[in-house]
Amino acid sequence: MKQSKSYGPDEFAQVSNVSRETLDRLRLYVSLLLRWNQEINLIGRSTEQDLWRRHVLDSAQIYNLLPAVAFPLVDLGSGAGFPGLILAILGARDVHLVESDKRKAAFLRQAAQSTGLDVTIHAARIEELCPFRAAVVTARALAPLPKLLNLATRFESGETRYIFLKGQYVDDELTAAYKMWKLTVDRKLSQSDPTGTVLCLSEVSRVRFL
Repeated sequence: MKQSKSYGPDEFAQVSNVSRETLDRLRLYVSLLLRWNQEINLIGRSTEQDLWRRHVLDSAQIYNLLPAVAFPLVDLGSGAGFPGLILAILGARDVHLVESDKRKAAFLRQAAQSTGLDVTIHAARIEELCPFRAAVVTARALAPLPKLLNLATRFESGETRYIFLKGQYVDDELTAAYKMWKLTVDRKLSQSDPTGTVLCLSEVSRVRFL
């Protein structure tokens, strides 16, 4: 896939094969995001010109990796809605967006309303949220893997899948995580970033020391 600053909704549609209706929803979301980004820091200004690749595609690539039963889906540290809101636009069900920043949570509410999405927004810190069982937990650029697992496993159901978007230091993060966690790892190359990895984890449990 060619990656360039001209990457936009048409290129995204070719890669993702989404319907026209879904693409229109994504266009509406992107337009709203760019307007809000003038007032609050939702995404880096330097990434606005390449938003469809660096943010939309980066999030959307998770959709085809979701298990057959992928709900409830909990997205930790949703920020501007990556990846959770994008997954909801693509069709994920019973999506919960967790974002402690009140201004970002307000944006998520507006974005959900404008795009006609039925999602649950938790404007609270992850540690303060009453945990519940989830089929899938997602996160993007939230925390190093050992800390992220401490937060994510609060939603463990016994069969929970964890899908995290990670960068170039994923090997170091996995090495650190193996010291405290048992986990089955499936790594996918990122479609949006040649240095990125989509980390799919299952059978996650804490190492017990004698």
